[in-house]
Amino acid sequence: MIQLYQKSQLFLVLLVFGLALLEDTIWGLPMEDQDYYLQEIINRDHYYSFPDPDDEFSPFTEQPKVEETELPAETEDPPRFRSARKELKSKKANRKDKSTLETPPAKNGNRKGEKNKKGIERAPDGDYERQNAYEDHRESCPPLGLETLKISDFQLHASTVKRYGLGAHRARLNIQNDFYDGAWCAGRNDPYQWIEVDARRLTKFTGVITQGRNSLWLSDWVTSYKVMVSNDSHTWITVKNGSGDMIFEGNDEKEIPVLNELPVPLVARYIRINPRTWYEEGSICMRMEILGCPLPDPNNYYHRRNEMMTTDNLDFKHHNYKEMRQLMKVVNEMCPNITRIYNIGKSHQGLKLYAVEISDNPGEHEVGEPEFRYMAGAHGNEVLGRELLLLLMQFMCQEYLAGNSRIVRLIEDTRIHLLPSVNPDGYEKAYEVGSELGGWSLGRWTEDGIDINNNFPDLNTLLWEAEDRWKLQRKVPNHHILIPDWYLSENATVAVETRAVIAWMEKNPFVLGGNLQGGELVVAYPYDMVRSTWKTQEHTPTPDDHVFRWLAYSYASTHRLMTDAWRRVCHTEDFQKEDGTVNGASWHTVAGSINDFSYLHTNCFELSIYVGCDKYPHESELPEEWENNRESLIVFMEQVHRGIKGIVRDLHGKGIPNAIISVEGVNHDIRTGMDGDYWRLLNPGEYVVTAKAEGYTASTKNCAVGYEMGATRCDFTISKTNLARIKEIMEKFGKQPISLSLRRFRQRTGQRRQPYRLLSTV
Repeated sequence: MIQLYQKSQLFLVLLVFGLALLEDTIWGLPMEDQDYYLQEIINRDHYYSFPDPDDEFSPFTEQPKVEETELPAETEDPPRFRSARKELKSKKANRKDKSTLETPPAKNGNRKGEKNKKGIERAPDGDYERQNAYEDHRESCPPLGLETLKISDFQLHASTVKRYGLGAHRARLNIQNDFYDGAWCAGRNDPYQWIEVDARRLTKFTGVITQGRNSLWLSDWVTSYKVMVSNDSHTWITVKNGSGDMIFEGNDEKEIPVLNELPVPLVARYIRINPRTWYEEGSICMRMEILGCPLPDPNNYYHRRNEMMTTDNLDFKHHNYKEMRQLMKVVNEMCPNITRIYNIGKSHQGLKLYAVEISDNPGEHEVGEPEFRYMAGAHGNEVLGRELLLLLMQFMCQEYLAGNSRIVRLIEDTRIHLLPSVNPDGYEKAYEVGSELGGWSLGRWTEDGIDINNNFPDLNTLLWEAEDRWKLQRKVPNHHILIPDWYLSENATVAVETRAVIAWMEKNPFVLGGNLQGGELVVAYPYDMVRSTWKTQEHTPTPDDHVFRWLAYSYASTHRLMTDAWRRVCHTEDFQKEDGTVNGASWHTVAGSINDFSYLHTNCFELSIYVGCDKYPHESELPEEWENNRESLIVFMEQVHRGIKGIVRDLHGKGIPNAIISVEGVNHDIRTGMDGDYWRLLNPGEYVVTAKAEGYTASTKNCAVGYEMGATRCDFTISKTNLARIKEIMEKFGKQPISLSLRRFRQRTGQRRQPYRLLSTV
């Protein structure tokens, strides 16, 4: 008896010691990690416990019931873009019966989260205080990265697949169609199918976003599903709604994303989606994104391998129109001597198209200094380019003040223009629903339904028709082709934003430009339109094809991912055979693109830079995207100083505007600016260059371009022709000049007619 008492005392002492040690261990963790690890310790036994035969833990063991394959009785007509908290109000009636994880406050603000809180405030049940406290208690986790490709193909698994092209690796939100279409499609249509994601570490799952199959011919989507979690991919726990399994409402069409948030965040490694019902005339097909917060795990190799941090102190967030203007103002106040804010016009809704100029003499063009432009947001829902330009202007201001010699030299030698939002009306639409919920096209077009990127005059056809008919070659030059009259009429289908951009391009002597777009990871160079009328894809190079290839490669090669041969393609196109670059027409033909128009109507060489697979990445992705593109953005600007530059003057030293600069062997000319200065982008080599102007004799020089950065100086001095001098003298004395050739023609004609007059008098 005494021994038993001593043993019990010893057991109690060890138990107290163990609890104290556990408490010290828990409190030794960072504050934000304590609840995560405590929850895992508490729940570990049931994660690994064997399921009771009466419980339905897995689609492998359960017998489907008739009522489970039907939509929930409380289903209502959903709004166009539904947030989970609005959808799940009726499903969260038993929320007070469940325990919730205590989570730290959200670190990244999210427009989507703000809208959800507003939806809760308008809850019809009137229990405002309880719901509001609950929402404040929860954290909005970012996407795991199916759309951004952070989740690899090896982390996606499915029960069955219809064929390889419709495998689990295609179940990515907003993936676009190709020969195989875009989605995961189950091999059979029954409630036993599933698709799962391996997060490769403990993750706090908070929600699921689903889409249907992206297809031009078929209509396939899932209308309801269950969600399960596991720590070993063998034992699964189904998300409950009270005593029964929770049925989440899915999609009612194939393109609009639908968000469902879990009633309680769940900590696990694996998450599985089990479709229960689907469109009656279609099949089980879906694209998706998972919302979750990975828990801290310094020993996780997969996390450390892809971790990317930034040391730049910038404003990493999504900015609406008002916030964008405010940020521009802050940059201007920080660097008033090198920045200027101006607008190039207004949108259809009356929003001003603001731009920021960065130069050592803002507001004026310096003779001999090239001008560069970045523009973004022609498609309003392609948000990453807009934020990259806002980050770029902050970065350049900070680095200039810090004395970064590279940035200081670039600003002193270049006049830089940044236009972050060409289509602010479309952006506001996309911003209203937030990232992940806008689908592939919401906000792409202007308010009046026009795609700005393809809304410019088609000058390619005019040029190619003239080249095919030699009689028209003199009427259509190989550069600075005039805009057709029909395009300038008020009845033409031209967006006001497009007209503003054209006026901006004609006003400033831009040399090089890049328009930032999204949805892919590649740099596209002109021509964007095929020359053969019966083809939709055909390599169609410009006369400056080698220059464009270099410019495209200069951006792609310095990007962290574009030239990575091992990265997964965004959708289906693999651009690695050309090192992350592509000729626009060989990709897909586009008439009236900004790149082709800029090349044929102005001196500016323009390229389209697709900066990411995800058009509208989550705020938490912006630091990494900035690191991916920062060096490329700077290197591409520096290319404006490659080639030759100079001034074309007359004998009195005055600059000659509108003089033509021709390069032997290149069937594309450029023209001088108002002060007679010019810039001609060329690759390293030796060139025969000719300068000519109306009323002046032509002058030819040999100009060599080296490999070092900096354009070669190549000035010209040309004199007036004899006819031009005679005209000048005649005008000086108030007499109209007579063309010598016309005078000689009249003299010859008179001499021929004189014998006939003599004969008629006989």
